[in-house]
Amino acid sequence: MSAQLNDVRLEIKQQLKADSHLWLTPFNADSKDSDVEKALRERCKAVDQALISLWNSMGFPEEYALVAVGGYGRGELFPFSDVDVLVLLDREPEGQDIEKLEQFCGSGWDIGLEIGHSVRTYEQCIEEANKDITVQTALVESRLICGNTLHFKLLQEGLDQSLDVKTFFRKKTLEQRQRHAKYHETPYSLEPNCKESPGGLRDLHVLLWVAKAAKLGNSWAEMAVHGLITPFEAAKLRNNERILKKIRYQLHVTTGRREDRLVYDVQTPLAESLGFAPNGAKRSSEQLMQRYYLAAKAVMVLNTILLQNIEISIFGANSQEEPIDDDFQEADGLLDIRHDRVFAENPSAMLRAFIVKAQHPELKGMSARLLRQLWHDRVRINSEFRANPANKALFIEFFKQPQGIVHELRRMNETSVLGRYLPAFRRIVGQMQHDLFHVYTVDQHIMQVVRNLRRFTMDEHAHEYPFCSQLMANFEDHWILYIAALFHDIAKGRGGDHSTLGEVDAADFCRDHGLGEENTDLVTFLVRHHLTMSNTAQKKDLSDIDVLKEFAGIVKTPRRLTALYLLTVADIRGTSPKVWNAWKGKLLEDLYRYTLKLLGGEAPTHRQMLAEQQAEAKRILRLYALSDDVQDALWKQLDVSYFLRQGPSDIAWHTRHLYWRVDAAQPIVKARWSPLGEGLDVLVYTRDETDLFARICGYFDSKNLSILDAKIHTTKHGYALDSFLIQQDSGAGFDREFLSLLEADLQDRLGKRQPLADPVLGRMSRQSKHFPIRPTVDLVPDEKGNQYLLSVSATDRTGLLYSITKLLAKYKVNVQTAKIMTLGGRAEDTFLINGQSLNSQKLQIQLETDMLELLSI
Repeated sequence: MSAQLNDVRLEIKQQLKADSHLWLTPFNADSKDSDVEKALRERCKAVDQALISLWNSMGFPEEYALVAVGGYGRGELFPFSDVDVLVLLDREPEGQDIEKLEQFCGSGWDIGLEIGHSVRTYEQCIEEANKDITVQTALVESRLICGNTLHFKLLQEGLDQSLDVKTFFRKKTLEQRQRHAKYHETPYSLEPNCKESPGGLRDLHVLLWVAKAAKLGNSWAEMAVHGLITPFEAAKLRNNERILKKIRYQLHVTTGRREDRLVYDVQTPLAESLGFAPNGAKRSSEQLMQRYYLAAKAVMVLNTILLQNIEISIFGANSQEEPIDDDFQEADGLLDIRHDRVFAENPSAMLRAFIVKAQHPELKGMSARLLRQLWHDRVRINSEFRANPANKALFIEFFKQPQGIVHELRRMNETSVLGRYLPAFRRIVGQMQHDLFHVYTVDQHIMQVVRNLRRFTMDEHAHEYPFCSQLMANFEDHWILYIAALFHDIAKGRGGDHSTLGEVDAADFCRDHGLGEENTDLVTFLVRHHLTMSNTAQKKDLSDIDVLKEFAGIVKTPRRLTALYLLTVADIRGTSPKVWNAWKGKLLEDLYRYTLKLLGGEAPTHRQMLAEQQAEAKRILRLYALSDDVQDALWKQLDVSYFLRQGPSDIAWHTRHLYWRVDAAQPIVKARWSPLGEGLDVLVYTRDETDLFARICGYFDSKNLSILDAKIHTTKHGYALDSFLIQQDSGAGFDREFLSLLEADLQDRLGKRQPLADPVLGRMSRQSKHFPIRPTVDLVPDEKGNQYLLSVSATDRTGLLYSITKLLAKYKVNVQTAKIMTLGGRAEDTFLINGQSLNSQKLQIQLETDMLELLSI
């Protein structure tokens, strides 16, 4: 028996291997989306035959049956998916039957199939199905492979009798809501799961499960016959299902494993295998992902429509309807249309639907009938529709609503109404952003920015950004900012400067919608300069009055300054939760306040700024019961630049710890929790030496601490007074014990003055490998040529900053100040430097060359 079984296994295994080309041959550029269904059938057919041969070789009792369940039962067996089967028994197995069952299940793995099996009697199946919705769902899709037909039929009948359709519907829709929440309610993740993410294949499975359980159809076509969807919608569902299936199937073949995530590593090879080729504006992976997102978006809309209709079929409709106006009514707590030809007779009502919904927050959504008609009639939004003054007025009126704007703007995008009305927006729906710090597609990023601006207007969110909320409360016509947000990234993916291209689109829109000269000027300014404020705050020296004057010359008016500040904060917050931190917020707020003074006619001089900083620092020192002259010994050793670059609280903190040991023989290190609420402030005071900055960076690097900001000063008597803002790479906080340890450990390290260790550059992150950043080095002298501004940009990794500073130490270059900025996985660091070697043009070129080589490793 054993030898015979081994022969059978070997024969089946060889046959599966010989047939594997039927399901492991990748699709190509000429493949149709429908080809995937043939491939799935071939895979199921081959596995069916293998299991039948194995089953027949075992000599099971005639009462047993082998049943396919889950996706395999549905006839969807992807190349590396589990093969889920049920061995259906008429009684508990005994003796040899137990051994045969164990041999059968083990043999499935031996022949190369990843078998997921269960062995149950009829009664056990019904009992488990009633207790576990997952088991019940798998059995709903069961299919007989071989064995006793009568017992399988009895199982199906028993499941039909025991299944409570209403309970099943509630549980499956609850599961879907939980799954959507797990994936952040959006199909637009940059690494989506094509099976589980919102808009993925699982959303289609839910529809098929509940429809089959309710006897409303086993396919899209049958659901159309039952009136749940139209033939057009059925065709749309079928087409988008094929797209998703094809992507998932090819994903398995490309990776050679069960993989449902469209991770960065596979997007490009997957896209190229499906026939996508890079063009001037978009990579092949961007084109693939845009196709995926559009399919997922359509699935989400149709899922909403169909689930509502199935729910009505199962639970019955509440006939209570309350008219709202001539076009709309309330039905079952949803916004509904009065009749099916509302949009055909009055196309403007498509825009007005979103206004009405925003004006009635008590309504929990839009009805399936309304969504369906929007879906069908959106094609009426054409050039004639867009040219209609009434529709232009409605579109602007939508942004003036007191509430509901973000939610309805998202719905407007999901139903494709927004893309039809703004063709430029349609082009960026599902458009990826290959820059490491955006975690949303362009259209979803824009939605996030509008959301953030809206939150500045809401009392319940005033605690998040009090200063922004205060400014927004005094800013007239909030809706102008929403328009600017809508256009600020609308030209992404076209090639060229998206800010310049977007400005043209924004100008055309504003003029076409009668916004007036003042509002048009504001919107176009914001679109053109939406990156200017963040670049100035994070890359330039805000203690330099010339920098402030240059920025003030760009913004020109307090209103434009306020609008740009609000948009900048909302924009940075809308890229990724990891990009924003309190330090960036402080830089932006400082730039805003300094510039506002300039625009108000308060043109500060260095002397005035110095006096203000010192006066406030003295006031703080008095709070610690220190005399008015306690600071003299230290301050007389400090130049003007120190007082301009440090805040009063920092000056007072430094003074408290240093005034009585200005000529300290040993290094002094002090740490405190940053007043910004994030990270640590670290003060280092010691005799200056060329490689000191590199030595400190090396220490922080060895402790997995990231430097957000560094201010380097040299006193008149040759001491370094350096301050750092640091945080842990993991984002975790610090406890008091860690502060004490850091102070003692760094002080000991500096005191020993050991040779600098060789830097160890860590590996680039997985994402960084697929979003390569071309390293840049820019060395620019100031007007007098005494100091230089060194700007470097490269893919960030552990040890990078230490490597840079060690190289500067090698050339005996002194770092005066440093701004360390990480945007996602991109390092953008700026150093103000000087040194004798910079007087030589030859050495400058060599330094830049060595720096580029370092950044390119």
